Amino acid sequence: MAAMVPGRPASAEVLFERRGRLGVVTLNRPRAVNALTAGMASAMLEQLRLWADDDAVAAVLVRGAGDRGLCAGGDIVAIYRDMLDGGNATAAFWAEEYTLNLLISNYPKPYVALMDGLVLGGGVGISAHGSVRIVTERTRLGMPETTIGFVPDVGGTLLLSRAPGKTGTHAALTGAHLSGADAVFLGFADFFIPSSKLANFAAALEHEAVEAAVARFAEAAPPSGLAGQDWIDTCYTGNDAGEIVRRLRAFDGQGREEAAKAAEAIAAKSPTAVKVALESLRRVKGLTLEKALEQEYRVGLRFLAGSDFREGIRAQVVDKDYSPRWQPATLAEVSDEDVESYFAPLGNRELRLSKEHNNV
Repeated sequence: MAAMVPGRPASAEVLFERRGRLGVVTLNRPRAVNALTAGMASAMLEQLRLWADDDAVAAVLVRGAGDRGLCAGGDIVAIYRDMLDGGNATAAFWAEEYTLNLLISNYPKPYVALMDGLVLGGGVGISAHGSVRIVTERTRLGMPETTIGFVPDVGGTLLLSRAPGKTGTHAALTGAHLSGADAVFLGFADFFIPSSKLANFAAALEHEAVEAAVARFAEAAPPSGLAGQDWIDTCYTGNDAGEIVRRLRAFDGQGREEAAKAAEAIAAKSPTAVKVALESLRRVKGLTLEKALEQEYRVGLRFLAGSDFREGIRAQVVDKDYSPRWQPATLAEVSDEDVESYFAPLGNRELRLSKEHNNV
């Protein structure tokens, strides 16, 4: 029998319930594909901490309401409105959200994420840091931030930097939507379960050990379209985004059509976001998740203060004219000094997560 967690109204944007020995988190904004708000992140952080110390809860399951996806990312319309008002609420939201991402990564119990349907941006943060990450044939995962003049965050830069070869760089710069099979290949997910079996899998978790349930329901993931694509490693080497685009456009071997499409995709993104995203991936290698999130916070606050992030949301979501006016408008106009400035220390505004490492 399910038991709703006391103190949470049934209309809440995120629901918590106990089903047997399973704690269930349901993101509950289906009309917005469960886009994450500050209130949702705060509520999840509080409840997950409580369940971490509750012997009656053996595992946690995270899922999205409706049939469109787990989570389409942060609520970027709310971020847009806040940017017009100074951006302080967004900075506070990110501090809470990144703390949640770190908690999930260090969670002392199995944390099972059902990554069905859309899993974008902030949705990756609440799933791909978990210990048991499930994708399906419906999964469409991505870090599409460069499309809106921003860069991957929520620990996404670290995950992308660990992907095989240069596939993470390709995913970051193009913002491409990836399949469940791609997610497994990149290291964002662990197991493939057909969407038709998710309800039975979740029910099994109420009384069955996670490992046993996974063994019964998981199937071999289909082949990833990113595997064996030599053009990706050939074209995405180095730290010069302009050179990467030139290589993609000039590539004439197997995969040249895909390379040409990737070049055009990158060329349409914010030049500043592309260059800072590439530098972020290069700088994050070897860092802990704490340090990666702290770096992303530093970079994120600089984007809040700039123009491209606001312009990207305006063009894609607010006015929907899909014609952003990036400043600067070309990769060549974004200097190394411009890129470096995004990583400069924030002083007393720094996010310091090291104390959160064992705070569960």
